[in-house]
Amino acid sequence: MSGVGSDLPVAAFDYDLPSELIAQTPLEVRDSSRMLVVNRETHRLTHDSITSLPTWLDPGDLIVANNSRVIPARIKARRVPTGGLIEFLLLQRDEDGVWSALAKPARRLHVGDSLDLIARSPDSGAAGSISIVDCMHDGLVRLRFHDKAETDLAAFGVVPLPPYIRASLEDQDRYQTLYAAVPGSAAAPTAGLHVTPRLRESLQARGVAWAEVTLHIGLDTFRPVTVERVADHQIHTEWCTVSAEVADRIAKTRRNGGRVIALGTTAARTLETLGSHWESAPGSGFAGPTGIFITPGYRWKLVNALLTNFHLPRSTLLMMISALAGRETILAAYHEAIAEKYRFFSFGDAMLIV
Repeated sequence: MSGVGSDLPVAAFDYDLPSELIAQTPLEVRDSSRMLVVNRETHRLTHDSITSLPTWLDPGDLIVANNSRVIPARIKARRVPTGGLIEFLLLQRDEDGVWSALAKPARRLHVGDSLDLIARSPDSGAAGSISIVDCMHDGLVRLRFHDKAETDLAAFGVVPLPPYIRASLEDQDRYQTLYAAVPGSAAAPTAGLHVTPRLRESLQARGVAWAEVTLHIGLDTFRPVTVERVADHQIHTEWCTVSAEVADRIAKTRRNGGRVIALGTTAARTLETLGSHWESAPGSGFAGPTGIFITPGYRWKLVNALLTNFHLPRSTLLMMISALAGRETILAAYHEAIAEKYRFFSFGDAMLIV
């Protein structure tokens, strides 16, 4: 599912970013980030801070956040009996308990291979194994855990950081939102990393409500767009859930004239999937896979505004926010952010599109 702008070249979403602007570590205080506000009607850009978010919203607005929690998805194992080392990035678990994962090096793996998991601490006594169920393309495999190792992933795995972050992260919880509650993601919904109890209290005092949905972030966070045309990019599905109670609050907000504010692109994808679902079942909740691909020309159904971080060049997320504010406006905002030395990507500063 995509917008009519999918016939654009991917190069139309490119920009030059000095490497020193890629944030390698989180700020000491979560809500101390800068915030660039983009007015999509006037195209005006305003420099502000994340603590000022409530002043840009109105009483009766509803913020919708993704409460997915990053799992310790990066694990290592040795092939039996050769002892060859393989690293896996767990992506998604299906209903039969089989995981899809990226393997490195994948070429050494075959269906039926058995591997012993490597515990993070040699003295922990943790032991377990996995077997390869299927070998697919581009390093993808399907695997199954044995010996109940899946119930204690933290004994074997670490939280995966994006490849552009080269610094080690001493506190793994800094790559989790403070409201993360439902394990399942291979990456954090990073717009939510800015949110603190202090900020939520300020939003509540302003009369802005809070609701949570779940989308488990998977493969597309780690895969670059390699085709030349947007229309040729194959986006992968991710699992999302909106409860009936949250769906009802969204519907009431809209009826009462309030805005629905997506906290991050994953919340936006979930909301727009819900909006598509409402075409056949108005006002109901939803649980299932989403393959929605939002590009310029897309007609937004539920999202009125979006708080997000700055995204990689030529990425599907840059295409999505261009669909909300216009490609030229977004690229102008990015050039402004670069000139003003904003911090980019997962641990970087924020952009509010209103």
